[in-house]
Formats: sequence, C-alpha cells, structure tokens
Amino acid sequence: MLLIQAVLISLLCYLGALSTPWAFGIIGGWYTLSRPLVSGFLIGLILGDVSQGIVIGIAVQAVYIAMVTPGGQMPADLNYVAYPAIALAILSNASTGVAVTLATTIGVIGTIAFNLFQVSNSYWNHRAAKAIEAGDEKSFHFNTIWGPQFFNFLFRFVPSFLVIYFGAGFAKTMLNDMPKYLLDVMTFLGGALPALGIVMLLTVVIKKNYMWVFFLFGFVGVVFMKLNMIALAMVAAMIAVIYYFAISNDGNDTKSQTSTQGVNEDEEEF
Repeated sequence: MLLIQAVLISLLCYLGALSTPWAFGIIGGWYTLSRPLVSGFLIGLILGDVSQGIVIGIAVQAVYIAMVTPGGQMPADLNYVAYPAIALAILSNASTGVAVTLATTIGVIGTIAFNLFQVSNSYWNHRAAKAIEAGDEKSFHFNTIWGPQFFNFLFRFVPSFLVIYFGAGFAKTMLNDMPKYLLDVMTFLGGALPALGIVMLLTVVIKKNYMWVFFLFGFVGVVFMKLNMIALAMVAAMIAVIYYFAISNDGNDTKSQTSTQGVNEDEEEF
C-alpha cells in the first residue's frame, strides 16, 4: 500500500514542479499543485488522513505565503516542501510544529536538486542548438521538450519516492528516539515560522503604517471576539467599503478645493 501511495504522491510532485508543463502549465502545476494547502489535502486523501494533511498544509503554507521566485530563483524549493516533506510528516506522525521545521529543512535541500536540474538543461540546450543548425526538426523537438522533462522527472519523482517509501520509518523512529528538548525546540521554531511568513506578507501588502490597525482588528476579532472566518470576512468587507468611500471622498474634496482656488485666482487676475 505504501508503494502505491509513494508513487502517487511522487507523481504529483513531478506534475507540480516549476518546469513541468503537463498540468495546464505553471498555472495548474506550480501555482496550484505545489501550494502546500492543496498538496496537504491531496496527500491526506492518498494517505487516508485528510484532516491532518490540511492542518499541516495550512501551517506550511503560512511560512511560504510571501515567497516569490524572481527569474525562477527561490530560497526554498516549494515543490519539495509540498510533497515529500508533508508526506513524511504525516507518515511519521509528527506534530504541526515539527512538520513545519521538517518541511523548511527539506525545502532548502530541494534547492540543490532544482539548481542541478537547471545546470543539466545546458546539455539539452547545446543539442537543440545543433539540431537547429542541422535543420533536424524532430531532434529539436526532443531536445527542447522530452529530454529536459526526462531529467525533470528524475529530479522530482525519484527523490520524492525514495524519501517517502524508505524515509517514513526512519523519520518516525528518529522522532521517537529524539530527546524531548530537541522536539520542543523544533515545535517552537515550527510555531514561529508561520508567523514570520505572515509578517513578510504584511510588509509587502501594507503600504502605510496605519494599515496595521486592520490586521490587529482581525486578530482581536478571531482571538478575543471569537468570530469565525465567515463573520470576520463580512465585517472586513464592510470596513473595506467604508474605507474606500472615505478615501474617494477625501480625494474628491481635495480636487474640488484645488479647482475652486484656481477659479478664484483667475477671477482676481481678471
């Protein structure tokens, strides 16, 4: 059973990679399948523990919610985080905090595989250039699509399968034998990393300092007022509408005052 599960999860890992075009390009692959929240649900479905998959997926998603990949360069391989890391965490019965720490570690290691894949593509680029010079359309097609995807499959499917199939038992034994203070440290770090991800997102989204009040209001609404997400979203929508009209009216008032001053100055000159 674990063999089939490892194959399915590793196949999803390949389909969600940044360089895989088969899942509707990067829209269906990288920007959908490789989101930890989506992968957590899919892995939980395959492993028979959907609730735990979603819980871990949400926690991991929060860490990388503000991550960008300029020019294809990334500080951590989100695809490795989304599949082998979350699957390993579920199979080893790791707590959410430990799972997040485990995922971030594997994500950093995954960048090595991603960089190796990018370097290996130079081999296919040279072959494609020679195919163009020779006018060989079939060779060009192979060296620009099938050859690179073969390497991509090796760098995605194979490591993911090996980690899930052979590493689950090892990880579970390691966590069980690990001293309690190390588990506490991993849990603490895993709990802090999602908060760090949210802060990074807010520094990008918030343009003016007073907008932090809106975030604090949402925090108070959930923690102290016990609002559920639907109620909080409705309240946030009302505040957003009021804020929008307040800003718009302020802008219109400023424009009207400017135009009135201009008319008065013209009358005085006349």
